[in-house]
Amino acid sequence: MTKGTITRKSISGKEARSLPGIPEFATPAAERLHRKQRLAAGFRLFSHFGFDEGIAGHITVRDPERTDHFWVNPFGRHFSQIKVSDLVLVNHDGVVVEGDALVNGAAFAIHSRIHAAHADIVAAAHAHSFYGKTWASLGRALDPISQDACALYRNHAVFNNFTGVVVETEVGDRIAQALADNMAVILQNHGLLTMGRTVDAAIYLFLLMERCCQSQLMAEAAGEPIRIPHEVAIKTRDYIASDHSLWYSFQPLYDFIVARQPDLLE
Repeated sequence: MTKGTITRKSISGKEARSLPGIPEFATPAAERLHRKQRLAAGFRLFSHFGFDEGIAGHITVRDPERTDHFWVNPFGRHFSQIKVSDLVLVNHDGVVVEGDALVNGAAFAIHSRIHAAHADIVAAAHAHSFYGKTWASLGRALDPISQDACALYRNHAVFNNFTGVVVETEVGDRIAQALADNMAVILQNHGLLTMGRTVDAAIYLFLLMERCCQSQLMAEAAGEPIRIPHEVAIKTRDYIASDHSLWYSFQPLYDFIVARQPDLLE
């Protein structure tokens, strides 16, 4: 049993069974469908939590076979209506390979450069969420003021060069460079962007980051938050922000939204 793993035996005294891990797939087609289902669920969750702002916002997932291609939401479609069959496949040159919808120019300018620069990244999520864009106006990193916030401690950057709507890939290149080895970035005067080695992780990290922005805004309005010490924050981050922990934290949300909106799988 690995450290921190909860088993059936440790709870009930019966035969031990570890938590499930990130799934592996026999074929690229099976993995592609899995990623697209998670991606569609992510858009429905973004809508559920109020992260839809007009035509802004996008989540992308790399195709498992054509790794210089990514799946993205169709431009102008409300997040609450997106299904698996609506997703559009785009290559890094901006050519729509599958699907008949338009693609948000900012989605291509940002996400194509992130996927090109970070070969280990499977998915990226960006939206103009209310608390995220409010915190982003401060041009500051989040502090480790809670256990959840530790997931982002020394794990996110600040991109402090707002130049308007991102329509040029060179701006996307600068955002990708600013991310460095981090899994998230605060786009000053803009919003939040998260990445993950699974689409599940990228989406869950965005949800968590938005709530951390809300939490710190509230805490600073009330007083001066107490920061968690560096060593404890690092230890906590490594526990709750691992690839598996972020992936696993998304699974209840996936089950929740699919049960409520099963049409997303169509």
